[in-house]
Amino acid sequence: MTIKNFMTLMFAAVVIVSGLCACGDDDDEPEAAVATQVAGSYTGNEVIMVMGEESSNGTATYEFAKASDITVDMTIPESGEGPMTIPKLVVKNIPLAKNGNSIAGKLASYTGTVTTASGSEKAYTVSNVTLLMNDKTMVVTFSLKYGNMPMAMETTFTGTRK
Repeated sequence: MTIKNFMTLMFAAVVIVSGLCACGDDDDEPEAAVATQVAGSYTGNEVIMVMGEESSNGTATYEFAKASDITVDMTIPESGEGPMTIPKLVVKNIPLAKNGNSIAGKLASYTGTVTTASGSEKAYTVSNVTLLMNDKTMVVTFSLKYGNMPMAMETTFTGTRK
């Protein structure tokens, strides 16, 4: 084998190996954790129903904070007025799942306590929590029993990320 043939063969081998190595698709960035995709502030319309009657209908801002890669904590804004004011409430560790372009969350029940403006502590239970996020729109539904209220407050919120 002559030097000329050997050099041609080596050049061809280098071109082939370089071409195979350069064709990999390793530039894709991993998708952000599902909780990171949900985390943020959403402002929109909140409707509160008590015993089938509309109690409140107005603008509200809900906050979602990443608790883990697959769970979020939701802050329900203050509602009501005067002695009927319900302070901000937190619902922790709502599990999330992604399905295509949508992210859904579901939690059967969460019980917590909150300190009121007067300094007393009140218990609350938030049940039947559902979240559905598609693009920047969030829909939240839940039932709330606050303090000694005999009936639940059924809430529906639809908002967009700020």
